[in-house]
Amino acid sequence: MKFPSLNSVSPLEIILLAIFVMYLLFPVPTPSFASPYINSNLGMAMVIIVTFYMIFYTTPILGILSIFVAYELLRRSSNSITYNKKVPIVKFTPSQPQKDNEMKQMNPPKVLSLEEEIIENYAPVGKSIFPDSYIESSFKPTQDKLISGSML
Repeated sequence: MKFPSLNSVSPLEIILLAIFVMYLLFPVPTPSFASPYINSNLGMAMVIIVTFYMIFYTTPILGILSIFVAYELLRRSSNSITYNKKVPIVKFTPSQPQKDNEMKQMNPPKVLSLEEEIIENYAPVGKSIFPDSYIESSFKPTQDKLISGSML
């Protein structure tokens, strides 16, 4: 790959390189009148188109630097204080304890109905206090003769 010599770089590209470096180094906020236009779909598309133009038709250093400038422009215009509608570009996920708290709020503790309480207290026939032992009951299942039961 052949790098352009200093003579082939136009003065306009050198000035643009200096402006890009200064924009990246110093926290220059986006003007409040331009922020809504940059945050719109058309504004973001224009920023991307200009960035692609800079990549393909200028020097490689200026093209790569234009990617960082486009990202910073979108990030700084989304964080504008004067613009009421904030558009997050990078959105972090909440921590697991915060997610658990939100799930507890969405799913309150279950309140048992009268039927469920009765079934819970009285239905388990043969349930003992100790899970290892079984209670003998007087119920004995009986079985009739199964004559041609497989035909059914």
